[in-house]
Amino acid sequence: MLTYQVLSDRGERKINEDSTGVLCLGEQYCFAVADGLGGHGGGDIASRLVVEKALEVFGQRAEISPACMGEAFQKGQDSLLERQMESGRSWEMKSTLSLLFLSKDRFLWGYIGDSRIYRFSGGRYVQRTLDHSVPQMLAAAGEIREEEIRGHSDRNRLLRVMGTEWNGPRYLLSEVQELEKGDAFLLCSDGFWEWIEEGKMEECLRKASAAEEWLKAMVREVRRNGAGKNMDNFSAVCVMCG
Repeated sequence: MLTYQVLSDRGERKINEDSTGVLCLGEQYCFAVADGLGGHGGGDIASRLVVEKALEVFGQRAEISPACMGEAFQKGQDSLLERQMESGRSWEMKSTLSLLFLSKDRFLWGYIGDSRIYRFSGGRYVQRTLDHSVPQMLAAAGEIREEEIRGHSDRNRLLRVMGTEWNGPRYLLSEVQELEKGDAFLLCSDGFWEWIEEGKMEECLRKASAAEEWLKAMVREVRRNGAGKNMDNFSAVCVMCG
């Protein structure tokens, strides 16, 4: 049995530039989280557009395949560049995008930017996407520790996003992997993972019987840790596979 729960909150900001999306076609699912960059009328439109295009492509093809996911990213990118041209706001309409395609026995993920996808197995954190950001690059080079990414002064400097010109694909895709009983996934914007560490994610998951309960527990932690600190928009999609 699969359960999922979705949340998007503006935090302590005036507008919410995050977008989320879910599409279920029988036993196949597409989950999406995007974090827009550029302010009202820019980032919010960008994130909504790339999520809508991803769901549209999945709805047409309904495949748990790299080809389908690659098309979802590319059509989102093409549509965003077209919207930039129409509005004359190319510097203000960009977005991250993280996608999870999932069926009853396999899954595939892809991402660009720093909206993360976490995988948990047996209640334990086992894998996550690696941010396309300056601090993640520094961590990979051994110049900072992984745990220093959250508070780094350059955490918001992204190296890859939707809405910049590409010479080739800039998103990254996983292999199609076997889904195991007890697997759980968290897709979230940086405004979410900034305020909750992986150990706490695990703790909340182990105490939860369904995705709604898991997400509620994590949101309490996010709000407690971020309160009064000019919290960014925060969004999450939780998926639990029974």
